[in-house]
Amino acid sequence: MSSAPLLEVRGLNAWYGESHVLHGVDLDIHEGETVTLLGRNGAGKTTTLRAIMGILRRREGVIRLRGKDLLALPLHKVAQSGLGYVPEERGIFASLSVSENLMLPPTVSEGGMSVEEIYALFPNLYERRSSQGTKLSGGEQQMLAIARVLRTGARIILLDEPTEGLAPVIVQRIGDVLVALKKRGMTILLVEQNFRFAKKVADRFYLMEDGRMVNSFPGHELDARMDELHEVLGV
Repeated sequence: MSSAPLLEVRGLNAWYGESHVLHGVDLDIHEGETVTLLGRNGAGKTTTLRAIMGILRRREGVIRLRGKDLLALPLHKVAQSGLGYVPEERGIFASLSVSENLMLPPTVSEGGMSVEEIYALFPNLYERRSSQGTKLSGGEQQMLAIARVLRTGARIILLDEPTEGLAPVIVQRIGDVLVALKKRGMTILLVEQNFRFAKKVADRFYLMEDGRMVNSFPGHELDARMDELHEVLGV
């Protein structure tokens, strides 16, 4: 692991209107890592992704990608810098086919996966390439949302609750995809509640509570920290 993080967040505060929702968040992600944010609902995990991406505009602190300050950049410039965001709601256009959804986002840098590579990674999307977004299952929509970002050339994927509400066989498939992406050197910041899933893919964990980072630890310590996590997460 290199000494300088690929993505560095320091003292990040954020607001929804007058509500102060992030309080001095610090996190680092090194190139090729998969880092998972844990926390109960409302802890600030999704808000952290939205603040890093620039969707949430009222922010203070430091967000650097490869040493470049992102905080003052408009949203489209943040995307062009190499950050890709897959929201929990997936954002699939119902009236467009799978292939049209896949080609919709612009390329932000060289090195993105080709359509052929994406269909090899997601063979079910190839089979459904002419189907409208409304005809896809939840798992297929999630795979399409991930696939869209891979084509753009994004270097870091911010992935919000990818397994929420999905059948176990689909959760397993998405886990296999993230392992394959990790082998390709992709860097991933993941929000996930499913411990078993997260353990399979995460190098490190951050634990959030009330808009603050309260702990961090390497992935191999997850099992030893389960009592602490159950207490904080209320599960």
